[in-house]
Amino acid sequence: MLDYDEEAGHYDAARGGEPRAAAAAEAVLALLPDGTRGLLDVACGTGIVTRRLAAGCDGLRVTGVDLAAEMVRRAAVRLPGAVVRADSRRLPFRDSQFDAVSSVWLLHLAPTDADARAIVAECARVLRPGGVYVTTVDKAASHNVGSDIDAVLASRPPGAARDEASLVDSHAAGHGLVPVGRGRFPGRGQGRSPRRTVADLRRGWFVTLPPGERRAEAFAARLAELPDQDRPRPDPWFTLKAYRKPGTSADA
Repeated sequence: MLDYDEEAGHYDAARGGEPRAAAAAEAVLALLPDGTRGLLDVACGTGIVTRRLAAGCDGLRVTGVDLAAEMVRRAAVRLPGAVVRADSRRLPFRDSQFDAVSSVWLLHLAPTDADARAIVAECARVLRPGGVYVTTVDKAASHNVGSDIDAVLASRPPGAARDEASLVDSHAAGHGLVPVGRGRFPGRGQGRSPRRTVADLRRGWFVTLPPGERRAEAFAARLAELPDQDRPRPDPWFTLKAYRKPGTSADA
């Protein structure tokens, strides 16, 4: 698992920067119901997407929450007074407080299925009846664009996909949330090159290939043999799913 306090300083630049953030925010906003006024962005990171959510809809009040202290510090610069440090499994907000909740690139990081389920449970708890929860699903699968890099990595040990769409559907249903829509957006600037993939491999990006292990170095050697070492392959496309909490705000 990456250390997100250490990642904060180069997180935006390494993951597509503003173009990727703009695509993500636009896709999330497109799934929010008319009249949404309060949005909680769970695992807001540096706030690069959160800020665009706040700016992308007139009258929308956005609150960000993240566990990594350095991420929170950077997000607070972008959204003064609107960012809280907290664990997504224990959100410090009252029941039915928000019209919408988003979690972009979060559930795949859950250590266990129970943790992913707890995150969804908390997002459902703080969501008002009639509100919508929007989250990314199938993130790891999204990075497979059919490139020569993916062909090399195909034989690596599989990791647990805590954000597999069917699992998230099950977690959501367990807390009364009903599927209401889906969307896709490009991970602009995230197309992998062989050299960048080797660097990611050696810093722990691929959780089933710990840096320094013989297997990791074997994959690094194969990647280093690919042509066009610095040419990015196609960008991934990420998937969002939206779930509605039945009822109306009057029921809260």
